Amino acid sequence: MAMGRSDTRARIQGAAAVLFRRHGYSATGLKRIAAEAEAPFGSIYHFFPGGKQQLAEDMIRTSGTAYGRMVLALLDSVSDPVESLRHAFDAAADDLAAADYADACPIGTVALEVASSDEVLRVATAEVFEEWVGAAARWFGRWVTEPKTARSLAYSMVMMLEGAFMLSRAARDPEPLRVAGRSMAELLRTALPQAGED
Repeated sequence: MAMGRSDTRARIQGAAAVLFRRHGYSATGLKRIAAEAEAPFGSIYHFFPGGKQQLAEDMIRTSGTAYGRMVLALLDSVSDPVESLRHAFDAAADDLAAADYADACPIGTVALEVASSDEVLRVATAEVFEEWVGAAARWFGRWVTEPKTARSLAYSMVMMLEGAFMLSRAARDPEPLRVAGRSMAELLRTALPQAGED
């Protein structure tokens, strides 16, 4: 019985993550989430007593954290950091095109929508973005010794990724993500200590 409850909760979370990512917060109703999850409508309130807002906050925090880990794993899959950035953005471009431009950043759609209308969700998205920037700054810090430069590169990476997702989805073209990857690689290349420097 406990396994079934856990499975129902996971189906609700999965359906909510897809629908919020693709359609946004306002356009996603709880009845649709329940239908997509093949779960009784009342089970949403059983697992998420705060309703839609609590479910959205859960999605932001869990999907956002998982996405951040996935990006770092992708960056770590190539040993050269400059090539790694190109590879990660190219992979994002390929994945977005394969999803018919429907699945980009798991929290970007909601973040834009709730920034000035829902403080709980705004804070959740801000905290996840800060989590990404902090993790990326630590990644860049492996090659760039100045912490301020590493954090600036981290901000740039998150901003370029988010902006490129928006442009690629609107144009239905992966090229903005590929351009962002080349630009990010060049930013890192110029920040790296030059060979022969003391």
